[in-house]
Amino acid sequence: MSTVPCICFGQQPCGFFPRRFLLAKVLTARRLQAELGGEIVFFYHDSDHDPRETQTILRRGSSGKPEKLNFTVANRIQRKWSPLYLKRIAPEWHANTLRQLPAYVGGDGVAAFQSAKAPSVADFCLEMYRALGLLDGIRVVRSSDPICRTAACDIADFFVDVPYEGETVRARHSEGALRLHEGGSVYVDLPPHSFSKADISPARDTRLRWMQSILHCTHYIAGMGEQAYLNREEAPEITFVNRDAIDRSDEAHFEPTPRTSAA
Repeated sequence: MSTVPCICFGQQPCGFFPRRFLLAKVLTARRLQAELGGEIVFFYHDSDHDPRETQTILRRGSSGKPEKLNFTVANRIQRKWSPLYLKRIAPEWHANTLRQLPAYVGGDGVAAFQSAKAPSVADFCLEMYRALGLLDGIRVVRSSDPICRTAACDIADFFVDVPYEGETVRARHSEGALRLHEGGSVYVDLPPHSFSKADISPARDTRLRWMQSILHCTHYIAGMGEQAYLNREEAPEITFVNRDAIDRSDEAHFEPTPRTSAA
């Protein structure tokens, strides 16, 4: 294994303006890079399908009240079950949201949003994070990338991207069957469908091992939620670092991040 530090953090798309916990991961990674050298890698888990991941919490300037905004996508099936990299943004969403933004964010944030044109939820979020300078000098690896999926290790617990009623959905593979979670204890059972490694993405408890088989990172920055479930014994070669603390971690970050060069 290379002795050159590879400093990694992972995150689903987390709002069209990124949540502040993602900013904290980036700042922690940059601090480590300044100390150790090496490269920073963002493992962008855009295979996730949960629409709650992209809720964007902004405070209205006139009252300071936090309010939740989110994408509108093409249809119900996409909203519930399509992976974020395949959720297509509804045509009217961008213009409607742009009209609301001046009540929440300043001119730089509005300008970044206005310039973003990506058609899918995950691509739009990534375009915004880059426009805000958050990812300067950082390599992005996407869990939707078929090349990465094919190169990853085999895992027993996973999801599969399969066709369903004219869309592609992310179905849980369980005991040889494919299922969609409708809510509560209700599931939709799908007919059998062939698939390959290029269609597979990890579940929560297999994500670390799957990711590490691709990235071979030396340091991993763990978020507050991750610290509770990461099985660090699966990757003893990794030095785990808790992300730096940040206030209002669930709220959106919408100011441009100062440009920095990679070490």
